[in-house]
Amino acid sequence: MKSFEKWVQDIRREFHMHPELSFHEYWTQERILSILKELGVECRKIAGTGVVADIKGKGPGPCIAIRSDMDALAVHESLTGLNKGYISQNPGVMHACGHDGHIAIVLGVARLIRDKYNGLCSDSYGSVRFIFQPAEEVPPGGAARVIDEGGLDGVDAIIGLHIFGDVDAGVINVRPGPFMASSNRFCLKIIGKGGHHSTPQYCIDPIQIVSEFISSLHPLISKKVPTSDYVLGFGTMNSGKQFNRSPDVLELEGSFRTFNEHDTRMIEGTMYSLLDSLMDVYSRADISGVPAYELDIQHGYPVLFNDLLFTDTASTLLRSRFPCVNANSRAIFGAEDFAYYLQKVPGMYVILGTRNVDKGIVEGNHSASFDIDEDVLITGVELLSSVALDFMKRPEAYLGWK
Repeated sequence: MKSFEKWVQDIRREFHMHPELSFHEYWTQERILSILKELGVECRKIAGTGVVADIKGKGPGPCIAIRSDMDALAVHESLTGLNKGYISQNPGVMHACGHDGHIAIVLGVARLIRDKYNGLCSDSYGSVRFIFQPAEEVPPGGAARVIDEGGLDGVDAIIGLHIFGDVDAGVINVRPGPFMASSNRFCLKIIGKGGHHSTPQYCIDPIQIVSEFISSLHPLISKKVPTSDYVLGFGTMNSGKQFNRSPDVLELEGSFRTFNEHDTRMIEGTMYSLLDSLMDVYSRADISGVPAYELDIQHGYPVLFNDLLFTDTASTLLRSRFPCVNANSRAIFGAEDFAYYLQKVPGMYVILGTRNVDKGIVEGNHSASFDIDEDVLITGVELLSSVALDFMKRPEAYLGWK
């Protein structure tokens, strides 16, 4: 049999060559099931295109889940000096966010437990559950469906990781409490009154209104929420067809992210109050019914909150076994539906760096040239297996059980 390291690397490359979009991970699902069956691991389908597997000890005990996402992105992969042997075979779709590496790492943990610990049967009580989750990339995501279909039933804790291209290879970043942001999308429609530019007295220009909205929003929010605690941007704006005519309607889309519910509500309230004020400023006694607005705020993934005790205990273990562990890393504005699992059971999510300038691996996640320093795959296997096995030996240290 191939060396363990080569086996994990080959699996990562195989999945990299066959990327699939969210909730279309059919080949991915069947290949994961095939590998697990080769390992002799009990497994089943879940959430349409997902997989759940269990390795059980010799008796009852705590259960810890390890999660991998599975889906790829609608990105056409660029040929580089690194990927010519495993570039995507599905044009326009690419594992540009490291999920292929996550799959390989979690399958590696399953094989490691099966081989080194005889499938937990020799001296361990409890079990390890492996969750291969579809559709992380597209809200509402696959985590909620996994939960709804019983993927966390009987689970006492959960762990997961994400490979990041802007963190040096082998560096492990984690923090207790809020670690990743909530994601929120807004869709704004401004309704004015169109007309020729030569007769502005007969018009209410929605472009002028939204220009003031855009220029005023950040300064108003920053009076209530520290600029380090939120991000907000405008993504699309559509209005008008004629260069010399004020349009009737303008549509604007954007998003914002925060680390707590209070700041989310504060930003929402600021948007509404600003819009109300602008409607008053631009209203005209001789033109009724306009201006008006419609604001739709859609909440995506919630704040990812690492359990305090679990994360502190796991961080102490990791610092004793790995050279580069930042146990109080800064929170980041990325969003993850792993947050839903952490709302149900204690656990933690960690970031594993893959940036390696010497190897030419410098692209960030979602780049068409993104790649992985494959040496970190084994780091990921060791990281997740170390925490899982330690948890099973002393769950009280992680959960506060008496």
